[in-house]
Amino acid sequence: MLKQANINRIILAIVLTVSSLVIGLVGFTVIEHFSLVDAFYMTVTTIATVGYGEVHPFSVAGRIFVSFYILYNLIVVAYLVSVLSTFIFDGELRKLFKMYRTDQEIKRFSGHIIVCGFGRNGRKAFQELRLNGARVVVVEQDEQLMKSLAEGRSGEDYDGDGVAGGKIFTVVGDATNDSVLQQAGVERASALITALPKDADNVFVALSARALNPHLKIIARASYKSSESKLLSAGADSVVMPDEIGGSHMANLVVRPEVIRFLDLISGLSADKLRLEEMNFSQMREDLHGRSIRELDVRSITGATIIGLRQADGTLLVSPPVGYIPGPGDVLLLLGNEEQIETFEVRFRQL
Repeated sequence: MLKQANINRIILAIVLTVSSLVIGLVGFTVIEHFSLVDAFYMTVTTIATVGYGEVHPFSVAGRIFVSFYILYNLIVVAYLVSVLSTFIFDGELRKLFKMYRTDQEIKRFSGHIIVCGFGRNGRKAFQELRLNGARVVVVEQDEQLMKSLAEGRSGEDYDGDGVAGGKIFTVVGDATNDSVLQQAGVERASALITALPKDADNVFVALSARALNPHLKIIARASYKSSESKLLSAGADSVVMPDEIGGSHMANLVVRPEVIRFLDLISGLSADKLRLEEMNFSQMREDLHGRSIRELDVRSITGATIIGLRQADGTLLVSPPVGYIPGPGDVLLLLGNEEQIETFEVRFRQL
């Protein structure tokens, strides 16, 4: 990982500098029997190559030591200067500080969603999640890709600081690596979407994420039907195959065009966008508990329609009976435009 490589360069520069000081102090003290102060003075003047002169005349052994010590310090100083110039003039120091600040912010996240892979599928998932107000952390190995998106050079609707008017919280690294997932806060996340190009990598991510967080909801992308069972066995809750969905969508445009146009309305692919929303019984205002669907009268109050209800035992009721009384564990499924859903949120959801 690039950030770790930069930190390693700084650590190596510090280690070389400290080792040079120690070698000088020990060498001048043992070989020339200098006092600690004189040894330190000669060490600093040798490293700095200022050449103020010898505190005491050197013995033959001392001259040999100083000769090799000067050659060693030429290498140390050259490396130190290259590291400092890179961090100061190339913006690496600012980049490291920015990465550190992002890491600290991610450590405070809880219940967020992790998107692994920022290709076409990962990017679309990210945008939809952000539009729905979710907090998202992206894991992507291509740092240059994330940099170009942040700078708005992708040709999409990005601003200078991220996507859709906000910052992209990014962990640069290989999502198949446990430490990278931990850096993204997988133990505290509520869901993970793995949309890497290779099915094998998605299997590995699902396996690692499930081990790190047994309660995590995992959605995985697959290119081949044969990978579906492997992903489910690895711990994925759902598997999505974009190519298969795309082919089915095109076929249905021929045989069921109006159905597909309606689905496009729901998915947001059409200009007249509809929105599907869900509300758990526990999220409903307490004064509405115990009322039947007829008594709730959602359609008259908001214009939205209750098109389904998932009962606590997992049974799905399509167009549930108007006499049905929602209870604990039930989830209402609603359909409406943005304004209708917002009205429903205000009138029915517990604040």
